[in-house]
This record gives sequence, C-alpha cells and structure tokens, in this order.
Amino acid sequence: MKKFFILTLLIVGNYIYSDCPEVLDHNIRILDSSESINLCKYEDKVILAVNVASRCGFTYQYKSLQALYDKYGKEDFVILGFPSRDFMFQEYSEESKVKEFCSTEYGVTFPMFATSSVKGKKANSFFQALTKKSGVRPGWNFHKYLISREGTVSSFDKSIEPDSDTLVKEITKLL
Repeated sequence: MKKFFILTLLIVGNYIYSDCPEVLDHNIRILDSSESINLCKYEDKVILAVNVASRCGFTYQYKSLQALYDKYGKEDFVILGFPSRDFMFQEYSEESKVKEFCSTEYGVTFPMFATSSVKGKKANSFFQALTKKSGVRPGWNFHKYLISREGTVSSFDKSIEPDSDTLVKEITKLL
C-alpha cells in the first residue's frame, strides 16, 4: 500500500510557513517600527513570551531574561517581549523610549514587539490566544508563557523568576 503525505507550505517573503501551531499564527508589529511579522517565524523554537514594562517593580527581570536568551538562544529558544501599559501604566507611552530603555539599561537583544494590551478584550490577538490556550491571563507585568514547538502553552506568574529552577527545568525539557 502506498502512503501519500500532504505538506502545506505558504511562502511569504523569504520565509516558508508550514503547519504552524495556531497559537503562533498572528501578525504582530515590531517595537518602534512599522514592520510586522507573523509569529510562525518562530514555530520551530521553544518560546518564552513575556509581557514587560519599563517602570515596574519586576523590571529587573530583564537582566535574567537576557541571560536566559544568551544561554539558550543557540538551542532554538527565543524570548518574545510584549510591552504593555495594562498594569498601572508602567510602560512608556512612546515606543522609542521603550526600545532605548531596554537596549541601554539591560542590553536586550531578544525580539520586542509593539506596545499593546495583553489582557481582556483589548488584548493583542497573540495574548488572547495564549490566555485561551493556557486558561490563565496575565495578572501583572512579567507574566510568562512557555510555548513548545507543538504549540502547548504553560503559564508562569510574575513571581517565577526567569532564572528559577522551575522555569529553567521546563525550558530545558522542551529543548
């Protein structure tokens, strides 16, 4: 008996999209840019999506987020940052200030996206999907969603540090 396989591919620009997990299939604008990308670009990676804020008591987590990205980035791991003003307006209103702050204060090199809402009906489409898939919406800044290559989503509260054993074990398990 012959077996036939159907492979679905969509070519956009220089990138080929295949069976991207639904949770990633969202066009999101890059921070301080008019350019948008589809998050399917990261479909073959383990992803840590974090809603961030520059003037929050948890902003120091940028340091360990960057260290995590530096350590595992070569192993198909990526951190995606999503600035938000949802919690006490603790993010700059101008994206250029967010970009400058992240770069100069913490040396952030992981991808950062446009300032947007991450909770409720006004949440960007990606965070709506993360909330639906995990059953947990961000309760504050620096909430983390860990996404496997297959599109499963785990949720981690702001109090779970990026370099905590809990989170690092989960990341390395998926890698």
